[in-house]
Amino acid sequence: MIQALIFSFVSIFILKLSWTSLKNPRSHGFFRFFAFESILMMVCYDLAVWFKNPLSIYQLISWILFIFSVAVVTYSFLLFKRIGRPSGNIENTTSLVQTGIYRYVRHPLYLSLILGSAGVFLKQIDLFTTILFGISLISIYLTAKFEEAENQLKFGVNYTQYIQKTKMFIPFIF
Repeated sequence: MIQALIFSFVSIFILKLSWTSLKNPRSHGFFRFFAFESILMMVCYDLAVWFKNPLSIYQLISWILFIFSVAVVTYSFLLFKRIGRPSGNIENTTSLVQTGIYRYVRHPLYLSLILGSAGVFLKQIDLFTTILFGISLISIYLTAKFEEAENQLKFGVNYTQYIQKTKMFIPFIF
């Protein structure tokens, strides 16, 4: 029951933040909504086992992934805000960020979602969480691809060169 309440209340918040994007299936925010919702659904579904067997290997790896996720999102967001100089809405960046973690990964904020999603998945591995984890990964990938198309229009040749120098999510690999 508590999981359903948490899911409902947080979903309303996510829906409110994503409302404009949901009207445009060609925007990165459209797919990001589904990434957030699938991760939230995993969190709520797994809530009862978050602290069960705290020293099991899956639990330990899960917490390590969460710690990395928080570190990546915090560092990336601060860098993004300082160098990207958003105008009004955080999404409206005025400068292309290519330093710090952005030097190696084009989408560190989405990398943090992947790490967090993997951490949640490891809390309880079953068919339902596997499907939700898959949905979150696909949604994050599509979010990044659509955002790249938007950035290409916004930053032009600079973004094309940036894509050629950096990986999407994992430094030196992918």
